[in-house]
Amino acid sequence: ANSEHCRHKIFNADWVIDGEPRDQSLFGMIRHTARNAPGGLISAYSDNAAVIAGAESARFFPDPTTRRYRPVREAAHINIKVETHNHPTAISPFPGAATGAGGEIRDEGATGRGARPKAGLCGFSVSNLKIPDAVRPWERDFGRPSRIVSALDIMLEGPIGAAAFNNEFGRPNLAGYFRTYEDEVAGPDGPSLRGYHKPIMIAGGLGTVRPAHTLKQAIPPTAQLIVLGGPAMLIGLGGGAASSMASGSSSEALDFASVQRGNPEMQRRCQEVIDRCWQLGDDNPIISIHDVGAGGLSNAVPEIVHDCGRGARIELRAIPNAEPEMSPMQIWCNEAQERYVLAVSQERLAAFQALCERERCPYAVVGEVTEDEALIIGDGLFDNLPVDLPMALLFGKPPKMLRDVTHHPYHKAPLDVGAIHLHEAATRVLQLPGVADKSFLITIGDRSVTGLVTRDQMVGPWQIPVADVAVTCSDYEGYHGEAMAMGERAPIALAHPAASGRMAVGEALTNMAAASIERLGDIKLSANWMAAAGEPGEDAALFDTVRGVALELCPALGIAIPVGKDSLSMKTVWEAQGEERCMTAPLSLVISAFAPVQDVRRTLTPRLRRDRGDTDLVLIDLGKGANRLAGSALAQVFNQVGHHAPDVDDPRALKAFFGAIQDLNREGLLLAYHDRSDGGLFATLCEMAFAGHTGVTISLDDLDGEVLPVLFNEELGAVVQVRHHELDTVLQVFHDAGLGRHAHVIGTLNDDDRIEIRKGGEVLLEEARGALQRLWSETSYRMQALRDNPQCARQQYEQILDAEDPGLNVRLSFDPDEDICAPFINKGAAPRVAILREQGVNGHVEMAAAFHRAGFDSIDVHMTDILSGQAGLADFHGLAACGGFSYGDVLGAGAGWARSILFNARARDAFEDFFQRPDTFALGVCNGCQMMSVLSGLIPGAGTWPRFVRNRSEQFEARFSLVEVPPSPSIFLDGMAGSRLPVAVAHGEGRADLTDRQAQDLLDSGLVAVRYVDNQGRATERYPANPNGSPAGITGLTTPDGRFTIMMPHPERVFRTVQNSWHPDEWGEDGPWLRLFRNARKWVG
Repeated sequence: ANSEHCRHKIFNADWVIDGEPRDQSLFGMIRHTARNAPGGLISAYSDNAAVIAGAESARFFPDPTTRRYRPVREAAHINIKVETHNHPTAISPFPGAATGAGGEIRDEGATGRGARPKAGLCGFSVSNLKIPDAVRPWERDFGRPSRIVSALDIMLEGPIGAAAFNNEFGRPNLAGYFRTYEDEVAGPDGPSLRGYHKPIMIAGGLGTVRPAHTLKQAIPPTAQLIVLGGPAMLIGLGGGAASSMASGSSSEALDFASVQRGNPEMQRRCQEVIDRCWQLGDDNPIISIHDVGAGGLSNAVPEIVHDCGRGARIELRAIPNAEPEMSPMQIWCNEAQERYVLAVSQERLAAFQALCERERCPYAVVGEVTEDEALIIGDGLFDNLPVDLPMALLFGKPPKMLRDVTHHPYHKAPLDVGAIHLHEAATRVLQLPGVADKSFLITIGDRSVTGLVTRDQMVGPWQIPVADVAVTCSDYEGYHGEAMAMGERAPIALAHPAASGRMAVGEALTNMAAASIERLGDIKLSANWMAAAGEPGEDAALFDTVRGVALELCPALGIAIPVGKDSLSMKTVWEAQGEERCMTAPLSLVISAFAPVQDVRRTLTPRLRRDRGDTDLVLIDLGKGANRLAGSALAQVFNQVGHHAPDVDDPRALKAFFGAIQDLNREGLLLAYHDRSDGGLFATLCEMAFAGHTGVTISLDDLDGEVLPVLFNEELGAVVQVRHHELDTVLQVFHDAGLGRHAHVIGTLNDDDRIEIRKGGEVLLEEARGALQRLWSETSYRMQALRDNPQCARQQYEQILDAEDPGLNVRLSFDPDEDICAPFINKGAAPRVAILREQGVNGHVEMAAAFHRAGFDSIDVHMTDILSGQAGLADFHGLAACGGFSYGDVLGAGAGWARSILFNARARDAFEDFFQRPDTFALGVCNGCQMMSVLSGLIPGAGTWPRFVRNRSEQFEARFSLVEVPPSPSIFLDGMAGSRLPVAVAHGEGRADLTDRQAQDLLDSGLVAVRYVDNQGRATERYPANPNGSPAGITGLTTPDGRFTIMMPHPERVFRTVQNSWHPDEWGEDGPWLRLFRNARKWVG
């Protein structure tokens, strides 16, 4: 509990640099940003996450008494947090990254008096991948200690761990970054190994919290202390301590003991309890809440009572414990996951217990709060007191750390590009993981759960992962929302540490500029600082970087940093051939930016538009022609660093740029936008061309400097696409912002599907867009082929060569704007639909919202209600079985849920009676589809429904897939036959288990409701158009009378146009899939 990880001693230390005392701590400088720019800050530096002001929205949740879903209008404040989990990910990547994501989610949920996590981000920095049979020319092997895994294994396993936790918990992961670096470079004491043998694994996100619950309350004496969640287990012991040491300096036993394991289904249950509490409004029983993380209960319990000047008396044996042989120390200090500590008054305890029992969430009253500021732990088994300490001993002020450090200047050679050919530079840069296609990191993560996502990473009808910013909607009605983006430029630190920090902020802001944000000051930053404290020159470099960001740049921009974290042991040591080796990470600042959004419909993307007539591409060069290359992708792929680094020389220009982009966006003058970052202008243009499936012709005549520095410098800036007849208007806006000399018209689109770079009439580079895109996507393909089904990976990679691919090719047989339910509005009570969920289900709110929009009364029904007899199905016209991971899918997807019905007489009778009634309907989606397929014996006409098994790709697939609606009797799809439309897909076990004969029989019977088709409209089994490999593309089925329909895709997540990752411009407010829910309302009458 008193480790560097938990107490941040270095960031709170006094500093002497080069013999000169400094008057501020690192943390003091960061706090200065909030004092300088307090606008919109609700809570900072005092809770598990920061809270910033959000817009008023119609939050949608069930009434605590009637369990009827309804919108509640109030401000939806935004809580923000970003954590790192570097050490565990180096030791065991899957659980290390999974629990990193899980711990950050708990931080969000444990904000104030309980909040709701909403959307996540994730990032990785590792050493060189050295993919077998594809080792790149710049990748050298410097060895590593045996106790940590390779960078390749980290990236094959770690992202799956983080994604799997987010998927099962039910949080979309919408943003991230991926960097590799490992080389021998100049250092203060000669050549030095710099890289990420100790990786960065970063997990963050945003959530929402009710205004009345943003701050924790003072806990009165006698309040009950409750541990909510799973039992104590002998895992994660000493994690906080182990993560505070350089990798390799602690004992190997401690390294392995310190890694936790994740159980996201348990955390989902905990979150449902927290949700039920905050939904009670003024009756919220939670007085205060903390997540259990580093240090386990030994840190969480003292913190929750110390915050309000109290003590606690705990009974050790009351703590739920799955391993009774643990010692008192192990029970108290283990870091078993998915646990929270809450304070609840005695008067509200019974109400809280009832909520836990309905959600089947374990809890235990382990003690109570005392007036006396002491921590007393009793052990009823041995009748003694293992701990009896004054709180002052735990939280008293020890002598402040003093960091007496010096700068270590050394010679940095300038970048030598004289012998580098443009074609080789382009090839290498596009294949560098930091520049290249990140699809293998993205399609593994659910990006549509909640139904509130309006901008994920995938852009346009070809779904290319190049989005600058992630955007979510505040509710299911309006267009306010939230945005987040990341920025990090760590390699620059090898040349100029402070510049790398400023550039990380700049990159985050040029990413955020793609969202509709009222003013720059609305953006708040999380700063995650990674360094190898104690290494020559690194402490002074850290101080310079914090000062440059927190005392200089952010105050000049009017931006606050209300949250962040430090990890200051970024060094790996080991022995090889009898000598000690050391791999030190570059000083790394990872910035995550968050802001409220004015209009989610106005989010800009990098997709170049070919359907807008004559257009021009304009570069806004915030580097003002400096073209500095140090720390660039170009330098890295030729094993250099360089001396002259890009920097934010003029914060006023950055502010003016942000304002100009917002003004142009509001006026509808920008067709596409992409910031310049890793890979420079060349990578920016390539990514825009890939997203638009188009060629570009670029002229460098207006740009001063040599070709390579012009194309590959990574100074701040952006490229925008504008209509030719509006070019002068756009250039005038930049001129008025003081950027006229730095806005350059550099090219246009071509009809040849080729990327051409010209200067002075000479063609410097000319390549087919598909060929360059294949280079860009090769790393992703190779990683996917190693990790998943290589045949599927190959099919996806080959698809890039199809120059005739039209992208998502939509055809509707109906008008989605027609409200076929209008005749039934205000005609008596709305029909009731049971929004059915089981423990682990996470897609129920968006399902309720879709049915609510179609005119139903959506009622929250937990399986506990039915199994206990507290509720039945007799009063419902409809039933919707929702998506998620019931019972963690450990018994097979949906099978545990189905068996809880089949093997319980009361539940079986309730469902059988419901299905037999002629006036009922049911929809099963994803996990609900899997569950209903196992219940098919109870459902009239469902005897031929298949089970659903592991995807052919052997991986969770999150896609925006094209499906067709064939003619069928389904009441949900009435009038939609012949339509071809995109839909959200997110599942790991979605392949219909059918022989070819069975599939054909289903097609012949007319009971196939939905099929996957390729972009030409042909039913397909080819990946990724068919993400699970189902025979004949079958992904939805119905019964002969059409009352019961199941499908693996998620129409409930795309019933509004803004929820679609891409959509035709002519679509209005209502997405086509709303017709499915309106059809059900029309059928009821």
